[in-house]
Amino acid sequence: MVFRDLPILERVRRIDELGFAVEIWSWHDKDLAALAGTGARFSSMTGYLHGDLIDPASADDVVHTAELSIKAAEALGIPRLNLHTAELIDGQAARPRQAATEQMRETAQRTLERIGELGAAAGLTFCVENLNTIVDHPGVPLARAEDTLALVEAVGHPNVKMMLDLYHAQIGEGNLVELVRRCGDAIGEIQVADVPGRCEPGTGEIYYPAIAKALRDMAYTGPIGLEAWAAGDSTVALDAFRAAFS
Repeated sequence: MVFRDLPILERVRRIDELGFAVEIWSWHDKDLAALAGTGARFSSMTGYLHGDLIDPASADDVVHTAELSIKAAEALGIPRLNLHTAELIDGQAARPRQAATEQMRETAQRTLERIGELGAAAGLTFCVENLNTIVDHPGVPLARAEDTLALVEAVGHPNVKMMLDLYHAQIGEGNLVELVRRCGDAIGEIQVADVPGRCEPGTGEIYYPAIAKALRDMAYTGPIGLEAWAAGDSTVALDAFRAAFS
């Protein structure tokens, strides 16, 4: 989402040169050996290819492609893999649903329990990301942070955590300081962007210094990822991201 005028390998090198770890989305369409050859540190990437956590008919696809994702993660030394409650294609729900059911919750919990065991065996963590269904991802059930938190807590597995995305949470729920406090030990990673526009901190309405203080007060030492477009120059955007949490 930064240095978009450069080829992917050059983007990775620039991010690395500035002292950041690199996060990617899809891995199946990239040259993993070439990415590893950049020498960059990689933080997280997508942890499945197909299927819905919530659907008995396709949950096995999530588990199978999670196994494939683990192998890809090992090639890059990636410690965290990202999941959604339902499959996204170009950011949209592959099979839109208008409401969540108890069966969806139970299926997602059972599927995450299986995935947690995969993560434990491989020594990595799967993180379930909350999404907003108002602007970016309509038709994804159990997408709110309160839903993903409830799932992670119900699974109760050390290798299943939240990918707490504060951009999505601000659009769908708000009250972000209390949200990070509530999620606490369930957080595997925090992702940030400002609202509206999904650009770097300081370009919108979220007061990230207050969130940074809350994270310090709760002794959070986990990763924070910038999942945001650069409002202008990418280096300036990354500087603003670093300053918001320094």
